[in-house]
Amino acid sequence: MEDPAGALVGMEKLSRFVLGHRRLVGVVMGLLLLAGGGAIALLLPNVSERNAYPGLPGYDANQRIMADYGTGGYERPFLPVITLPPGTTVDSPGVRQALGRAFTAVVDETGARVVSYADTGDRRFVGEDRTTFGLVFGGPVEQGGLPGSALGEGSDLDAAVAAAMRPWLPENAVLHVTGLDPLATGADTGGLDVPLKLAVTIGAAIAVLVWVFRSTLAFVPLLTAFVAVPVSFVGLLVASAFVDIHETTVMMLPLFGVGIAVDYALILVTRWREEGGGDEAVHRAMATAGHAVMFSSGAVAIGLVTMIVLPIPLLRSLGVGGVVVALSSAFVSLTVLPLVLSVAGRRVRTKSKASTASAAWTAWARLVVRHRVPAAFAAGGVLAALSVVAFGVNLSVPVSADLARSGSGHDGLVALRDAGVPSGVLTSFDVYVPSGVDARQVAADLAALPGVHAAVAPATWRADGSALVAVLPVAEGEEPVRQVRDAVPDGAMVGGNVTQQMDYVEATYSAFPWMLALLAAATYVMLARAFRSLLLPLKAILLNLLSLGAVIGALVLMWQWGWGTEAVLGIQPDGAIGTFVPVTVFAFLFGLSTDYEVFIIARMREEYDRTGDTVEAVVRGIGHTGRLVTSAALILFCSFASMAMGGELDVAIFASGVSLGILLDATLIRAVLVPATVTMMGRWNWWLPSREGHANAK
Repeated sequence: MEDPAGALVGMEKLSRFVLGHRRLVGVVMGLLLLAGGGAIALLLPNVSERNAYPGLPGYDANQRIMADYGTGGYERPFLPVITLPPGTTVDSPGVRQALGRAFTAVVDETGARVVSYADTGDRRFVGEDRTTFGLVFGGPVEQGGLPGSALGEGSDLDAAVAAAMRPWLPENAVLHVTGLDPLATGADTGGLDVPLKLAVTIGAAIAVLVWVFRSTLAFVPLLTAFVAVPVSFVGLLVASAFVDIHETTVMMLPLFGVGIAVDYALILVTRWREEGGGDEAVHRAMATAGHAVMFSSGAVAIGLVTMIVLPIPLLRSLGVGGVVVALSSAFVSLTVLPLVLSVAGRRVRTKSKASTASAAWTAWARLVVRHRVPAAFAAGGVLAALSVVAFGVNLSVPVSADLARSGSGHDGLVALRDAGVPSGVLTSFDVYVPSGVDARQVAADLAALPGVHAAVAPATWRADGSALVAVLPVAEGEEPVRQVRDAVPDGAMVGGNVTQQMDYVEATYSAFPWMLALLAAATYVMLARAFRSLLLPLKAILLNLLSLGAVIGALVLMWQWGWGTEAVLGIQPDGAIGTFVPVTVFAFLFGLSTDYEVFIIARMREEYDRTGDTVEAVVRGIGHTGRLVTSAALILFCSFASMAMGGELDVAIFASGVSLGILLDATLIRAVLVPATVTMMGRWNWWLPSREGHANAK
């Protein structure tokens, strides 16, 4: 295994090179900043706005439907629900004709594809108590945000449908337009409002940094971030030659970039101040904290690069973007920051070495060490309990029972239920029937299935020999889709929103074990080199997995069970976790958690090498890094928490997951479980087979 001393010397050599070639480094960084501006200009017109899932059967079916018909496919149907006036039924004179004119108006005004009792005569579109309904399949809408289960993307169509139909309906008829999108609890507006949320992130960073440094040094990490983010766009432009870059990646890069760049700079600036300031302090800080930054950026990159093995272009794009940000932030911190600190050393008074450890964190570490067994069981118990809750995570499309409890969409759903129409019709979907297959026979066969309320093949739904069949399920969920898939003839393709989500979950989470294995193996090798230990990396990986399981459990509490979500965020949860959330949160948090682990354990290793005493190494390590890690975590927490505000439900779920993970990691994991377990492991922490063996330790 590589001699770690060589790496330390290498970092010091880098700092001496940087300070010895100030003008060259400055020119290179200036050119990179200019290139960053150009990279943004080149990237923006070419980013992808589509959430594509090539190769997934449901996605391919929906794309074929959209290509041939221009409506339906992934887009969820809208359901106009008409309650006729007392004494009137669909069989009353002129009623069917009036309904037909109303639905024809929808086609004329919106270009949608419709089906109802008026054009099919199918009594399954008629409920009890004078109620009838139809299906309106709209055209493609911009799917903003991230590819979760969140609803509300096409919420404007319900108003257009109602406006088109009302003039043609029988007098005193009541119309409500329902569907999953009109029932949405949050609007998927397709944007993160980056300027506002970036301002929140920067404001939080300034507040934390001023509290930490209480001097003009507080603005040095921010300066690093302002250089690192444009440099990240240069890397993203290079990556775009090999990977499609999604607009979500471009929006998230500045938010994530500011947080992580400030983190790395915070580590280096704090260590430089501990060393007394000046150029020699720069070299010592680079040899210690710079070494930790190098390994930390590697940990974050490894966590995110594993997303590339997933068969989803957007997740690959997010992974590439995160890797670019982490590596660019480390690069700028290890090159620009030594120059800035060299200049600052002549102008800023620094603290003496004797005052660098936090008295509060040192006292806390001694308390945890003294009560390490109960502390480990208490913190571990909380995380384990949350991890058990995580097994109940729901990755499916939300069901109507968990959606809006008021409004026109809810009134329409109530009218359907009161009329005896099953709520599964909200999740109606298309089946693409190829040329040469009798669509009416397919519809008759599907209508006979126990999970299907109705299946119709309107004569107008034809294109180049193909046809579409609308399937209206009895129940919401995935089982009707499975029944239909088993029953359709060869060549037929089953589309729909639920179908595509099912395939997405299967493709993503069947690859997840491979992603996890790759991530654990790469992280273990890297941490073994960083810590010079075989057991500390294993402990770090296990604690990370426990922490991540707890995060998913916390998301279940917030977004499925609804504990405090409306009170804190002002968003009503919809009983489901976005399909992309667990795997994406996992990739982001695994790297960030390992990031903090490196900062803390590297300092413990340093103190152990100095004292040969594990207990003292733990106490001093926490004393020196506790406030630092907490401050860094607080900045990143604010960065992701800002994303959770604003009403975009899928983005809010993802961002709240990452911010909760950072919070849990910085408290229960790093402040309690790490010092407790390292103390309990004693000399085994530092075990590394070598020709010389290993020395006994306390």
